[in-house]
Amino acid sequence: MSCGSDEKLCSALGFAMKAGRVKSGETAVEKALKGGKAYVAVIDSGASDNTKKRWTDICKNAGVPVLFCGDVGRAIGREAHMVACITDKGFAQMALRACKENDPNFGGEMYGKE
Repeated sequence: MSCGSDEKLCSALGFAMKAGRVKSGETAVEKALKGGKAYVAVIDSGASDNTKKRWTDICKNAGVPVLFCGDVGRAIGREAHMVACITDKGFAQMALRACKENDPNFGGEMYGKE
């Protein structure tokens, strides 16, 4: 789900990256999602429709919410990366709150992960 202004989401993603709680790149993110280690996935909103659909389907199967951010690579300091995931519940909740503040109709949830 897109969450309007990306500033707070990018900030949350950057904080999580600095804390070492982000996996980025297709292989690392897919492994984290399938291994149950990801709490939220973030896809660059500039990614192709096929890429967005692929990752949305993977996240749905893993029971992980997916967010769309204007520039994932810039937020995590890895320009070429289009997909990332947050592996810490607190940082994931921060990202979800950032989206909810920007869009009161945002419906992202943690899907029962502890």
